[in-house]
Amino acid sequence: MADLDSGLRAILAELVRQGRKPVADLTPDAAREQMGARAAQAPVGPDLSEVVDLAVLAGRHHVPVRLYVAERADAVVVFCHGGGWVIGDLDTHDHLCRTIAVLGRCRVVSVDYRLAPDHVFPAGLDDVEAAVRWAAGAFPDASLVVAGDSAGANLATACARRLRDCGGPRIAAQLLAYPVTDCDFSRTSYLTNQDDLLLLRSADMAWFWDRYLPDEAMRTHPDASPLRASSLAGLPPATVVLAGHDPLHDEGLDYARALRGAGVPVELVTYPTMAHGFLAFAQLVREAGEALEVLAKAIRVAALRDTRSG
Repeated sequence: MADLDSGLRAILAELVRQGRKPVADLTPDAAREQMGARAAQAPVGPDLSEVVDLAVLAGRHHVPVRLYVAERADAVVVFCHGGGWVIGDLDTHDHLCRTIAVLGRCRVVSVDYRLAPDHVFPAGLDDVEAAVRWAAGAFPDASLVVAGDSAGANLATACARRLRDCGGPRIAAQLLAYPVTDCDFSRTSYLTNQDDLLLLRSADMAWFWDRYLPDEAMRTHPDASPLRASSLAGLPPATVVLAGHDPLHDEGLDYARALRGAGVPVELVTYPTMAHGFLAFAQLVREAGEALEVLAKAIRVAALRDTRSG
């Protein structure tokens, strides 16, 4: 960890000093409380013309979503929060979604999908699909983008593949920040990123998987491990952002390469001195701000591409 960015290292060390514990040492409820408390310390995100909480019908239940509307909205981004399918909610990623809406000149639909262990695979993915279908119907003239960080990126790209296989709605782009793409723990980045300073360690990912998909035989299903899909051809253009100090780095890299191999346009941006979760510190860490601009540009490009093709 010698090359971990000094500013990010100081932030992570301060969180530990304040009492942050590794997720794997906590119960799901305690882990949620810890993540929520950390998010509550963050400054309020940028003002928007509209922010409203809604409920989307998904079969026999409703999925809470939060709609963010920038002054100019050429695209709609369905955003799936990270948190290992177990923790996180609309509030933990409120600042990030506000920033994406402003920088991307778009609407953002943040999805409060059902969480494990009370709702195991594929409940969260089903909720995300319902939200995407709702967004496509609610904003038919907007470019439709799926996005997420960590486990949220897993849900976003799995949903994109589901929609490809059932004929739509069409997704213009997918934005994947340090995505979970495989259930294999043997990659080098899993073996090396185990320091308690990190927001995500290998042991924490094992903890998340055990709660999201206890049946290990099912973990290779492509809806859980997108890298295992028999074909990635025809998926939307992808922007993949990775961090060097992250158990998920190598599987994210493998997924970007697999997408390219299947003919999918991919923009891969790696920040070697960053760690998992660094986008949360965009106001404090320069590289995080740069990464958000990369994602925002991809949204604007997708909208422009749709306008020209239309």
